[in-house]
Amino acid sequence: MTTTTPNNRFKALDACHRQMQKHLTEMAALLTWLRAGDNDPALRQQAGEIEAFFSSTARAHHAEEEQKVFPGLLLSDNAELVQAVRTLQQDHNWIELNWLELAPMLRALAQGEDWIEPTELEHALEVFVTLCNDHIALEESLIYPEAKARLAAELASRATRLAA
Repeated sequence: MTTTTPNNRFKALDACHRQMQKHLTEMAALLTWLRAGDNDPALRQQAGEIEAFFSSTARAHHAEEEQKVFPGLLLSDNAELVQAVRTLQQDHNWIELNWLELAPMLRALAQGEDWIEPTELEHALEVFVTLCNDHIALEESLIYPEAKARLAAELASRATRLAA
């Protein structure tokens, strides 16, 4: 039997944040390439990989946070914490709305299509990158540490009850 620790339970969530930040950095690089008029196969491949990641893995990540991380924190007596969670929930909605606008443009870029309006794509990339970076910063500075501490306390309490 293995012991679940807060760090193990959050390992996948933390790893996903690292992947998100890698892809967000790549999105910023896409902006540079687009402004330079570069449209080589490597750029198209990267756009496709970014689109695939945020259309699948990142969405699943947000759903997991909504189901497993946020509910317990929303029960807190700490108004600042509850407000931060509500902000993150709203962020998830904004991220999804922005993604629904951005994803088709990245898919088109990946497929070498030319219907994309460069200034529209640049704006969508800038908004999405900023929103996601701010969102991750709030989760990692406040929400994850609090959720990890609560999980550790819950597991310690459970262990004490089982030992009794």
